[in-house]
Amino acid sequence: MPGPLLALNISEAARRGFWAGPLLVVGHATVELFLVVALAWGLSQVLGSNLVRGIIGVLGGLFLMWMAFSILRQARHQELPLAAENPTGMPTRRLVLAGVLVSVANPFWLVWWATAGAELLLRSLTAVGVIGVALFYIGHILADLGWYSLVSLLIAKGRRLMSNRVYRGLLAICGVALLGMGCYFLVSGAMFLASG
Repeated sequence: MPGPLLALNISEAARRGFWAGPLLVVGHATVELFLVVALAWGLSQVLGSNLVRGIIGVLGGLFLMWMAFSILRQARHQELPLAAENPTGMPTRRLVLAGVLVSVANPFWLVWWATAGAELLLRSLTAVGVIGVALFYIGHILADLGWYSLVSLLIAKGRRLMSNRVYRGLLAICGVALLGMGCYFLVSGAMFLASG
């Protein structure tokens, strides 16, 4: 599903190369591991409340809007790197942390896990026990890793075909997409808070 993590993956793969996708997934997978364990212990009832959904929506929307403005500011003057930056040291930690933060800031990610994800998790737990939960998680993460790695590869290899103008346009599209998602999440969160 297109969302903030995909927009960030596209933006960072153009800047840092192929490894942006897998590194973002490491952060995403880390937070999902904690969430899967928590859901298996009954957190889905807490995440289902309108108050929690509203708070997550408002805070997530504000965070995504902040990220969007950062990307849009860069899009005006950013030059396309001819070669990917070396993804070691601080940039690696930043990408992993960004994977965590963008996942947590996306209210639909939490709502999906509190509803459909929790149901799939419960079925896995009921059918095979803890091994079912582990297999479900591993399969889910491998699918994420495959998808985001493919997108990173296509963006990183397509860099040779991209001009600075196209690159700035791609950054602007990602920034506008994040801004739109942030506004939507902010409004959704406010509506949950008003109804809760």
